[in-house]
Amino acid sequence: MDARSVVWLEDVRATDVPEVGGKNASSGEMIHALASEGIRVPDGFATTAAAFRNFLSWNQLGPRLSKVASDYQEGTLSLRSTGAAMRSMVLDGKIPPDLEEGIRAKYRELAARAGRHDPAVAVRSSATAEDLPDASFAGQQETFLNVRGEQQLLDACLRCFASLFTDRAITYRELMNFGESGVALSVGVQLMVRSDIGASGVMFSLDTETGFPRAAVISANWGLGETVVQGTVNPDKYGVFKPLLASPTLSPVIEKTKGTKLQKLVYRTGDDGGTVMVDNTESEQQAFVLQDQDIVQLARWAVRIENHYGCPMDMEWAKDGESGELFIVQARPETVQARKSSTLLVTHHLTGQGRLLVEGAAIGDSISSGPACVIRQASDIDRFIDGAVLVTEQTDPDWVPVMKRARAIITDRGGATSHAAIVSRELGITAVVGTSSATSVIEDGQSVTVSCADGDTGHVYDGILASTTEEVDLGSLPPTRTDVMLTIASPSAAFKWWRLPARGIGLARMEFVINDMVRIHPMAAAFPGRITSVEERRAVAELAKGYNDPAEYFVDTLARGLAKLAAPFYPAPVIVRLSDFKTNEYAHLIGGSAFEQAEANPMIGFRGASRYYHPKYRAGFDLECGAIKRLREHCGFKNAMVMVPFCRTVDEADRVLAVMAENGLVRGENGLQIYMMCEIPSNVILAEQFATRFDGFSIGSNDLTQLVLGVDRDSAQLAALFDERNEAVMAMIREVIRKAHASGIRIGICGQGPSNYPEFAEFLVAEGIDSISLNPDSFLRTLPRIAAAEAITVQAITPGS
Repeated sequence: MDARSVVWLEDVRATDVPEVGGKNASSGEMIHALASEGIRVPDGFATTAAAFRNFLSWNQLGPRLSKVASDYQEGTLSLRSTGAAMRSMVLDGKIPPDLEEGIRAKYRELAARAGRHDPAVAVRSSATAEDLPDASFAGQQETFLNVRGEQQLLDACLRCFASLFTDRAITYRELMNFGESGVALSVGVQLMVRSDIGASGVMFSLDTETGFPRAAVISANWGLGETVVQGTVNPDKYGVFKPLLASPTLSPVIEKTKGTKLQKLVYRTGDDGGTVMVDNTESEQQAFVLQDQDIVQLARWAVRIENHYGCPMDMEWAKDGESGELFIVQARPETVQARKSSTLLVTHHLTGQGRLLVEGAAIGDSISSGPACVIRQASDIDRFIDGAVLVTEQTDPDWVPVMKRARAIITDRGGATSHAAIVSRELGITAVVGTSSATSVIEDGQSVTVSCADGDTGHVYDGILASTTEEVDLGSLPPTRTDVMLTIASPSAAFKWWRLPARGIGLARMEFVINDMVRIHPMAAAFPGRITSVEERRAVAELAKGYNDPAEYFVDTLARGLAKLAAPFYPAPVIVRLSDFKTNEYAHLIGGSAFEQAEANPMIGFRGASRYYHPKYRAGFDLECGAIKRLREHCGFKNAMVMVPFCRTVDEADRVLAVMAENGLVRGENGLQIYMMCEIPSNVILAEQFATRFDGFSIGSNDLTQLVLGVDRDSAQLAALFDERNEAVMAMIREVIRKAHASGIRIGICGQGPSNYPEFAEFLVAEGIDSISLNPDSFLRTLPRIAAAEAITVQAITPGS
């Protein structure tokens, strides 16, 4: 690239960062290399680093800026005074005539290309030391939107030059060890996408909290994208499983979380340009910003961009409200997860207990404690105390000098891609964002614990709570013959464990997904008119907003929750157990009291298989089947298998399988396997007959122990008698393993026993069990015991040993 002062983005390449900065180099690279793949990037041009240096020389600013920077480094000037002085010098400068004419000429030609007079443009700062693999410089310089006309454009360019010396930019360069003299600024000018009447947001080509590389994560709000970038709203969040995007018929959207989206940024009316914040309408707040087709298209673009650059990417996108077209307006390398080890697993565990104060989106997975420092506005930043927990409504780039001194950060507003989230990740600070009420609930000086160790949702507790940290090199774990799988219930925590060498999920508990995500009783979703409580009717209607009816909400939400469970270990099997609430537990779901009757002993009452074909629950079970069908056929997770719990008789098995078939879930069709929980003595006694109807068994040691020993597993008085290692229980397990193998089907275990007792896991290995499912927190300590038990078993059966 030559030393011209203004260049078209189409003539810029990724290697031109020293000339036009990371932002502009990336835009030019995408226009050049990815337009043929359908990725749209707004047309535009950029001033060069040479033009910036010429500007400094023309106004004789170099020595003056260096003197101020030197005074700051020596401690004779404060950060605020330094930034103000440097920006004032630049703003008082004049753009050299040749640069001014170059900008005007390119703007006129851009207008001719667009077929518009004085088109609105976005004017973005692009520093020559930004968007690098190890430093994003996110939000350090200024962006100006809806700039119209040549004079407004020249003014915006000058303000971009000055933004190289904002307090936050000076602090960030100091933090990342970039010298002041080594950074220049390029200004990018691109046609505005009419997202002011459309939508926009941020997208990552990996999961930003766990580093899970096979998911794309999208945040979205109505209007211009600054509300999402700066964290002024709680946006919608969407997750997409990338490996299944290659199929044109699938829609692997594994998460759709509706944000509150209270406000949006739009064009200011009149000829002066600029933007203004307005309230979203109630219908905008209640609706999803993006439909599945747009979510999938953006995710496909994320994959193409990531493949082109060869690294995880952080992108900004916009949807034109006039044409409906999507655009990528920025793309830069993701700088946090990319630096982490792929084999070192660090887990944090909260061991203390305290009163929950607020919760929001978890940033990272760590735990931090300290005194809260509640600051509601930027003018009070100076009273922040080093090492405190920063509690504020939201952050923007001006808060960076304080954020880097904080032990943890809590905000009222913002999502997982907001400014507070991005900077907290990069600085390695524990953060919970989008709590809605932290500044009103938490008192200044109050001791708090900020925990992000439980998945997507971060929690803030009263007091200083104890916690532990564990580091394990996954490369040192031994291989096993037995399939060691996971037992997982919460979709929000599923990605946390993707690095574990598990061979799938041996138990995905559907009822936990219903309880945590869906929240509506299945029959209440099928027959909302039968709900007797006015308050519960309102709650159902509120949850189902944006859907045709509560039944559609139930099926869609449950399918996506199960999809998130199925994604981390795809294509390894995921065994989804159909809902196994007891009547008292079903009754606690929204609308449940209208459909459940009290039982004297719900543990052995109307639960499991007996519900699925019964008229009192059949319509609810149809919704469960609909969710499984959508999971497998619409989302594409054919690694999902189905498991029937608490199946008392062979006749009951036939009736359940018939109902499933009526709902399109036919054993053997499209690779569908159906398992049965083995947790009732009749399952062991009649194992050969059950084996002709199912593809495999999974031992539920909790219920099996309860029913073999006649011990209520929930009784504190009888706790000492409840033990899976009892000889009678082990005899039953030994017998059913033998019968399963003799019948030619697989058998595993998904009860609590192997997680609690390593010696119990050793017994299972000796009996030749095919798979063992463990809780994630016991996986690392139990897997070596399984490998050792296998070595002993092999030695015992080897002739001459």
